Amino acid sequence: LKVFGQPDRDPVERTLSIAYSALIDIHKYEKQLNEDHHAEWFLLDEMPELIFDHNEMVKLAKKQLMYKAALHPILFQLLPEKFTIPQLQALYEGVYQTKFDDRNFSRKLLSTGLLIKLAEKDKQSSKKGAFYYKLDQTHYLENFESFLNLVPNPDKFF
Repeated sequence: LKVFGQPDRDPVERTLSIAYSALIDIHKYEKQLNEDHHAEWFLLDEMPELIFDHNEMVKLAKKQLMYKAALHPILFQLLPEKFTIPQLQALYEGVYQTKFDDRNFSRKLLSTGLLIKLAEKDKQSSKKGAFYYKLDQTHYLENFESFLNLVPNPDKFF
């Protein structure tokens, strides 16, 4: 993301920090993080106060995620192999901390050609159920650089 090195960021000594960001499945690393580093994950809106300029690092990482998610279908990497459109919408709404119109989101998403509809339904969320989809990996890789426009007015978030 960025090197943080303002002379006054640490009151004791001159310190440089290099901030990185990555999309990972936290469930795969949770045990290792807790046992090896005595650290834990927090929801962004429940994050404790951080020292020095670390809040700025988190803010920059979040801004970069929002920017990249508006331009590329990167959030699919955080979903299980089969997922519902409401699950994907909840993920986007969580990243942008806003509510998207259900019909418009679904319509835009299906128009990308990135999804393969499965015959199976998720009956846990409603009686009618929501169809499961999976990502068309070939189409995803071929069209990764295309602008998906799933996020309405992405400029308002930056």
